[in-house]
Amino acid sequence: MARKWTLDGLASELREGKTSSRKLVEQALAKISDPAGEGARAFIKVDAEGAPAAADYQDRLRRQNRQPSQFAGIPISVKDLFDLAGEVTTAGSKVLKDAAPALVDAPAIAALKAAGLVVLGRTNMTEFAYSGVGLNPHYGTPRSAFDRNTGRIPGGSSSGAAVAVADGMCALSVGTDTGGSCRIPAAYNGIVGYKPSTGRVSTRGAYPLSSRFDSVGPLGNSVACCAATDALMAGDWEGKIAAREVSSLRIGVLKTTVLEGLDKDVAAAYERALSRISKAGATLVDLAFEELLEMPGLTIKGGIVAAEAFAQHRDLIARKGGDYDPRVRMRLDAAAGISAAEYLSVLKRRDEMVRRFSAVTQGLSAVVLPTVMIVPPPIAALEGDQDYLRYNSMSLRNTYVGNFLDCCAISIPVSEPGAAPVGLMLMGVWGQDQTLFSVGQAVENLVQ
Repeated sequence: MARKWTLDGLASELREGKTSSRKLVEQALAKISDPAGEGARAFIKVDAEGAPAAADYQDRLRRQNRQPSQFAGIPISVKDLFDLAGEVTTAGSKVLKDAAPALVDAPAIAALKAAGLVVLGRTNMTEFAYSGVGLNPHYGTPRSAFDRNTGRIPGGSSSGAAVAVADGMCALSVGTDTGGSCRIPAAYNGIVGYKPSTGRVSTRGAYPLSSRFDSVGPLGNSVACCAATDALMAGDWEGKIAAREVSSLRIGVLKTTVLEGLDKDVAAAYERALSRISKAGATLVDLAFEELLEMPGLTIKGGIVAAEAFAQHRDLIARKGGDYDPRVRMRLDAAAGISAAEYLSVLKRRDEMVRRFSAVTQGLSAVVLPTVMIVPPPIAALEGDQDYLRYNSMSLRNTYVGNFLDCCAISIPVSEPGAAPVGLMLMGVWGQDQTLFSVGQAVENLVQ
C-alpha cells in the first residue's frame, strides 16, 4: 500500500530537505495523469503549468527561510464550486461553462494559498453539489477507492475530492458540506472528512446550494490534516489539537433512527470501534433524541435545503434547464412545491430542535453514530431513478442529522484493512470545533 500523505508528515520532509514542493507536485500530477487511475474523472481541470511554477516559488522561499507556513509547497485540490481567479467556476455542471471567469479566489482558498499550499486543480463533484452519491453524467463518475474493479460510488457531493486524497493525487482536498458532502465521500473512500460549524469558514466565492446549511470543509488522511486546514481557512484558532486523555471522554451514543437498517459491515465496524473506545476508558452513554423521528416529515420534497436550492436555481432552470443533470433537475423541480408557509414552519421547528439537542448533550464530549448506514454500492446499482433516490437517501440519512441540528461533525475511517470502508461520525454542538478535533484525534488513535 502506498504511503498516505499527511500535512504534518510532508511538512517534516520539506523542513528536513528530504523532498521539495516541485517533487511533490510532480508526483501528484503523475498520479492524476496516469491512464490506469481515476485522475481523469476525479479532476475537472488540472493546472499542469501553474502548479509546478507555484511549487518552484515555494521552494525558493523555503531555501531563503521565508516560507509563509510549515505547510508551504504541499499540493492540494479544490472542489469545482470554488472561485479561482481567472477561471470559470462550473460547479460540476455544463450550465455555467460560458459564465465569466472569477476575478478573485474564494477567501477560503485564498487563505490556503497565502499559507503556501499549491492548488493542483479543480475536483469533480455532483452537479451543483446536490446529491450524496457522487454521480456526474457530464464529467464522469470517479470510482470509490474500494473494490475498484466493481466500480462503486464515491459519495457526494465532494466526490473527486475524496478520491483524489484516497488515491494520493493530493495531500488534501477542500470540499463543501451541506447535507454530508465532505463526510459521505470520506466514509466511502476510507479517509477523514470534516464539517465545521456553519459561518466559521467563509462561503463567499463558493457556488451556493443552501445559505443556512452550506459549510466549507477539508478532506484528508488524518484528523490533524483537517484541523490544520480548518484553522487556516477559518483564521480563528492555531490548528494545534489539544491532547485529551481517553478516560476523560464522555461520549453520547445516539440511538434514535440512526442505527436502523445498518449494513452488516457498517454495524460490525461501528460496534468494534465503540468497544475499543470503551475499553480504553471512555464513558459511553446511550442517547435518545426522539425528535429525530420527525425528520421524514421535515424533509418532504427536500425540506429547507431543497427550498433554498430551488430559489437559487429557478431562473437558471428557466433558461437552461435542458442542460442540467436530469436527476439533479428532478430533485430541484420537486422543491418547487414547497410553500413559503411550509418552509417557515420547518425553519421554526429546526430552531427548536437545535436548542433541544444542545440541552440534552450538555456534559458530553461528543455524540457518536455511523457516518453512513451502508458501504458504497456499485455504480451500476443506481441505473434506475428510484434506485438513485433510495441510495441517495441512505447515503445522506445520518450525516444530514448533523447539518439539521447545526453541529460540527467529523467522519473517521474505522474499517479493517482491505474491508469495505466504514466511517464513524463524531458531532458537537455549534462552536465546539476545537473540542471535537481533540475528541476526534483521541478516537482516531484508538480505531486505526
